[in-house]
Amino acid sequence: MAALPEPVRLVLDAGRRYRLSVLDVGLACCAVEFVAASLGDAAVARLAADPPEPGPRTVDVMVVAGTVTDAMAPAVLALWEQLPEPRRVLSFGACSNTGGPYWDSYCVTKGVDQIVPVDVYVPGCPPRPAALLHGLRQLFAAPPEGAGP
Repeated sequence: MAALPEPVRLVLDAGRRYRLSVLDVGLACCAVEFVAASLGDAAVARLAADPPEPGPRTVDVMVVAGTVTDAMAPAVLALWEQLPEPRRVLSFGACSNTGGPYWDSYCVTKGVDQIVPVDVYVPGCPPRPAALLHGLRQLFAAPPEGAGP
């Protein structure tokens, strides 16, 4: 394949710089709502227009949606450790925020922030699609945790 001319490469690189790649760690019913929100809301679809990435090493944000069980906690941590710097995490829904209605179960982690640092919490059971967009806007309006001044 022939090399692209410099102006074309500059335009393509600029477009790649402004895309949003999301790793959806869907663990329960909020995961279904996340997918519905990202497919149904035109604003979210514009933000996450790229097809899913093959793995966590190239994504911009990890969205944890649903109940995090103690058995799944090591997998969530492993995914987080593979995220590129700066690592951004959005907790989507009551179950990922605090354990939700299952908080008193012996096998439920009392929020994903017990495992990995969370930058933005989106409340709700399940959160509305507009809440996802608001959470993503909040996430990218402030510097990620640990990014410095």
